[in-house]
Amino acid sequence: MSQQYRSRPLGSGVALSEAYDTALLDLDGVVYAGGHAIVHAVESLGSARAGGMHLAYVTNNALRTPDAVAEHLTELGVPADAADVITSAQAVARLMADQLPSGAKVLVVGGEGLRVALRERGLVPVESADDEPVAVAQGFGGPDLAWGRFSEAAYAISRGAVWFASNTDLTIPGARGIAPGNGAAVEVVRIATGAEPQVAGKPLPPMHRETVLRTGAKRPLVVGDRLDTDIEGAFNGGVDSLLVLTGVTDAAQLVAAEPKYRPTYVDRDLRGLLTGQPEVTEEDGGFRCGGWTAVARGDALVLEGDGDAIDGLRAMCAAAWTHAGDGSCGLDAGKAVARLGL
Repeated sequence: MSQQYRSRPLGSGVALSEAYDTALLDLDGVVYAGGHAIVHAVESLGSARAGGMHLAYVTNNALRTPDAVAEHLTELGVPADAADVITSAQAVARLMADQLPSGAKVLVVGGEGLRVALRERGLVPVESADDEPVAVAQGFGGPDLAWGRFSEAAYAISRGAVWFASNTDLTIPGARGIAPGNGAAVEVVRIATGAEPQVAGKPLPPMHRETVLRTGAKRPLVVGDRLDTDIEGAFNGGVDSLLVLTGVTDAAQLVAAEPKYRPTYVDRDLRGLLTGQPEVTEEDGGFRCGGWTAVARGDALVLEGDGDAIDGLRAMCAAAWTHAGDGSCGLDAGKAVARLGL
């Protein structure tokens, strides 16, 4: 097999906050959900910061400005400055400024965060296709974004405007559950125009580039809740990652993950930054972590033992990922996952 792939979560003999100089933290589903701090997030981040780890907040949500995000974090008990926040709006604005002349008109389909980022790069936000924009910038506009904005985007693109999207996350977690994200809105414009946007946000390189430029991280650790943005973005950037189970991804999805979606570490929540990570060892044809052993048996993934459920999940990942190689695991993991209660 020519492709290199991760076959198990790694262990760490020291706390992750000591092993890495900078945590590149996703926000929705990691630090907060629906405007409220996720359990253990505030105290965990405070301890990591006190220990010398630099905290940077990296979000695909282009709605709010870095100032607004930093203010919200500070209100939640996580002190932050605007310079600590990197958004997909900033990434897409840099991507556009690299291709468009200074002062170019850009039709905005999104919120204030996108408009501010474009102005910072010398571009001029406009509201109508009749303003003759040379490009369209589309980012998450919140639940109150008017349907007519999609029409303006379609008109401008059909007249030759170049289309850019901050990100293509199909969903976004909130206090009441999972809601449509910017990716769902991008699909509306794609269907109407047949066009394809240039995308800046996670998991694509423009977002990783923006993050490294703004943080100066030397040993970064990506921390996220999504396999298809946070973890894949770390994979694409060649850096390590920690998946926390406080947002979109569940245990079954993690076990079935193909290589680009496999995190370096797995933990329940942000307390995982403050601890070492246990080793997963191969034992008698299976994989052991803590008090659990997982093995591929027939067409099923079998879990035996007891202890911390996260250790059981780590063992399951090792068994499933090793069995799958460079593909996605097709073993039936339903009973094993149910036993963990995650």
